[in-house]
Amino acid sequence: MTTRRSFLQKLSVASAAAFLSPAAITNALAAPAKVSKIGIGLFTLREQLTADVKATIEQVAKIGYNQVETYYGYPGKYEVKGFWGLPAKDFNALLKANNLSSPSGHYNVTEFLSTGDDKVLKSHIETAATVGQKYFVIPALPTDIRANGTLDDYKRMASKFNEAALLCEKSGLKLAYHNHNFEFKDQGAGVTGYQILLSETDPKRVGFELDIFWAVNAGLDPVEMFRKNPGRYKMFHIKDMDKTDKAVFVEVGAGRIDFKRIFAASKLAGVDYIFTEQDIIKKEPYESISESYNYIKKNLL
Repeated sequence: MTTRRSFLQKLSVASAAAFLSPAAITNALAAPAKVSKIGIGLFTLREQLTADVKATIEQVAKIGYNQVETYYGYPGKYEVKGFWGLPAKDFNALLKANNLSSPSGHYNVTEFLSTGDDKVLKSHIETAATVGQKYFVIPALPTDIRANGTLDDYKRMASKFNEAALLCEKSGLKLAYHNHNFEFKDQGAGVTGYQILLSETDPKRVGFELDIFWAVNAGLDPVEMFRKNPGRYKMFHIKDMDKTDKAVFVEVGAGRIDFKRIFAASKLAGVDYIFTEQDIIKKEPYESISESYNYIKKNLL
C-alpha cells in the first residue's frame, strides 16, 4: 500500500524528472500548437440537442467546427446506446454527413467508481467505439468524493481509473479524466487529489483533459502544470473567465485567461484535441460558440 511518505517521494522524483532537461522544455514552450482542428463540447448545446439533434449538428458544422465531444447520451438513461434519440451508429452517420468526427466522449461511470460494477462502463465503451472515439473521458468523481474526498479516496479512484483504462484499451480507446476545481484542494502536506490521480495512474493508459477554466479558477498556472507532468494533458476544455468575477463563464477571448501563453506550451502538455465548452451562456448560443471558434482560429492555431 502506498503511504503518504512514499507518495511524496514519488511525487518529488516525478517533478524533478520533469525539470531535468531545461532545453527540451524551452523548445517545447516555443513550439506552436500541434492541433489544427477545433472541437466543441456538446454539453454547451444540451438544450438545442434535446430539441433537434440534426439541426444542431448541422449548425455546429456550418460555423466551422471540425470535431465534437459527446456527453453521455440521454441524461438519466445511461443504458441507452445512443445520443439524443439516435442509436450510436446513426449519430456517427450524422456526424460524417456534416464532415464532423467525435474523437472524445464524456461518460458517467459513477456506478463503477463507487461499487466496481462494470456493466454500464462496458456498455459505454461499446458506444464510444461505435462512434469511433479515441478517448473515453470520466467527467467527474462521485458526489461524496467531490465534497469530502480524502487522500485514500483519490488513491482508490486512481486504481479504478487504471482498471477502466484496461477495459478501454481492449476496444482501442484511451481513458482520460476531466477536472473541475475541487480536485485541487490541499489534502495536507501540500498534496492534492489531482496530484494523486496523476502520480498513481498509468501514464501510458490514462491521460487528462484539462479544463483550463477550472484549473485557473482554483489558482493554478496551466503551463506550470505542463512542466511538472509533461505529456499527460491530451485534451483541453477551453472557456474563458469573466474579468471581474472568476465564477462567471464567458466566450474564449472575452475574459482574463491568457490562452496564447497556454497554447504556446501545447506540445509540452501533449495535447491531441481541443474543445470549446461553456457551461452557462448569456447570449444567443450559436453567436456564443461562433465567437469562441473565431477567436481560437484567428489567435490560437
